[in-house]
Amino acid sequence: MQIQILDRLDTIPAAQWNALVQDNNPFLRHEFLAALEHHGCLSIEEFSWLPRHVAIYEDEQLIAALPLYEKDNTYGEFVFDHAWAQAYDQHGMRYFPKLVSTIPYTPASGQRFLVQAGREAELYPLLLSAVMQVAEALQASSFHCLFPPAEQLEWMAQQGLTIRHDCQFHWRNVGYSTFEDFLAALTSKKRKNIRQERRKVADAGVTLRQLDGNTATVADWEHFAFFYQHTFESKWGIPTLNLGFFREMAQALGDQVLLILADNREGECIAGSLMFRSATKLYGRHWGCTQDVDSLHFEACYYQGIEYCIQHGLQIFEPGAQGEHKIPRGFIPTLTRSAHWLREAHFRQAIERHATYEKGSVADYMRSASEHLPYRPDFTY
Repeated sequence: MQIQILDRLDTIPAAQWNALVQDNNPFLRHEFLAALEHHGCLSIEEFSWLPRHVAIYEDEQLIAALPLYEKDNTYGEFVFDHAWAQAYDQHGMRYFPKLVSTIPYTPASGQRFLVQAGREAELYPLLLSAVMQVAEALQASSFHCLFPPAEQLEWMAQQGLTIRHDCQFHWRNVGYSTFEDFLAALTSKKRKNIRQERRKVADAGVTLRQLDGNTATVADWEHFAFFYQHTFESKWGIPTLNLGFFREMAQALGDQVLLILADNREGECIAGSLMFRSATKLYGRHWGCTQDVDSLHFEACYYQGIEYCIQHGLQIFEPGAQGEHKIPRGFIPTLTRSAHWLREAHFRQAIERHATYEKGSVADYMRSASEHLPYRPDFTY
């Protein structure tokens, strides 16, 4: 076997990388990750995402891989460790650089250890060992694996990594045939509220278009890129993605892209939301608008996505991080987890205590949030 650490995903053949991706996860596909690199979305100077991808070859065939990034800040991760960095600083130690395995700017669950099926017990340790060697070579403080699937996270826990808990809100398809079937599962008050919100959008003269990477035009992506940039700038954020990325990604992923655009009475495009689909899930990612319309955000970001899941038989809708306002619209508190390793042994105990306390707080929060679910008491979701 040959192990390589790569600073460009293009070094790896796309077909070999994608052959290791489960559920046709769009964010893990070579085309998505490479497009981020091609268009300056990971600039180490601006955004601090330096690729350090791990690749393991056997007879010139890729048999295992790990998307990995060296980072000098915490931007775009969605699992917050600012307090850890501050603790290091207070003790006169460097927290950065650190190593992170995740999808940049994307709090979506999915594989992190990509391996040939049936060889997990053999290849997981090789990937983790390679990460530790990179951490030693870079004098990185830590390794963070964010939003991995349960089986990979449980394996990392067995290796002694610290596990953190958090909460998102996901929608589950229990075999609905229509959007009305979904509404029928809700209490009458919540059902009425959703119908009112959708009616407000229609009464405002707004029409919505569902497009994919094949049907969206250059003009459509120009509109969305403007909405995306406007959203970040209006909220004092940093717009890391750009028109070049959107266009390349859409062309490469085709029908795995779902672009919702909203037009007003005059035919002017005023809002948009961007989603992605795997074989079984829909992932909501970005939203932006230039004209405020009551409930348009809920329609474009949630109800259109739910309808799409029902129509295409997708089982889970992950609309993004945070947002208790998602609960009355049918999204359920869902546990998310991450795994963490720190090179400094004397910090590990403190971090483990913090993670244990955090797990209890997240459990309390999820119990409290579950008391406000909109579903009928006799309905099983």
